[in-house]
Amino acid sequence: MSWRKTYDGAEPQRVNKWLAGEGVCSRREAEALIAKGLVRIDGEQVEDAGRKILPGQSIEVGEARARPQISVVLNKPVGVVSAQPEGGQIPAARLLTRANLVGAPRNMPTKRTRLAPLGRLDQDSRGLLLLSEDGVLAKAVVGPESKLDKEYLVRVAGQITEKKLALLRHGLALDGRRLKPAKVTETEPQRLRFVLTEGRNRQIRRMCELAGLDVTDLLRIRIGPLKLGALPEGKWRALAPEERESLIRASK
Repeated sequence: MSWRKTYDGAEPQRVNKWLAGEGVCSRREAEALIAKGLVRIDGEQVEDAGRKILPGQSIEVGEARARPQISVVLNKPVGVVSAQPEGGQIPAARLLTRANLVGAPRNMPTKRTRLAPLGRLDQDSRGLLLLSEDGVLAKAVVGPESKLDKEYLVRVAGQITEKKLALLRHGLALDGRRLKPAKVTETEPQRLRFVLTEGRNRQIRRMCELAGLDVTDLLRIRIGPLKLGALPEGKWRALAPEERESLIRASK
């Protein structure tokens, strides 16, 4: 079964770049598909790897294209690690079972599927975790030029003062490097809302420690335009194509 779509960009774009952005395949794979004669624009076979698609033109990719890359949204519980497990730790990928799935599966992960966490969430934290084998999406979410912010709800022990809030917002450094400004607000007694544009190792916990506060619960509820919503803890769902596109657009 072939893949078809009409290009709705404002300016001409190289076919291989657009196909990669749509998650159809990598740029190199697109060039291979063109060489095999499997890519057509408005019914005409594309022969030049540097060909650009124009606004309003329709593209069709033949059956030999790479399978759709899997991306999932997980509500990670405490006690589960997002990255490579050590010892008896439980990896997040182990939760991606049919029993834990919410909604209809597009492509079920298998034992051979290698899903990387796009923005880690430590073992003691919970909430929104995005796992994917999509390199384009990974660059959009955790790449050095990504402009996506992340939102967290944090419960702390210790007295919250305006001085401490000011310190959390723009007065700290970790590992000898200054932190980017953060949006930190007190939502209710002992509850803080953090919005960060970077993701250092255990950043919020270490920031709070430097400000004289102890984190007792940390929940990530948003990555850019992607929200955790009502997804139950320990459950997962497929990332919708429109959510993927939204994340990539918002990262620029």
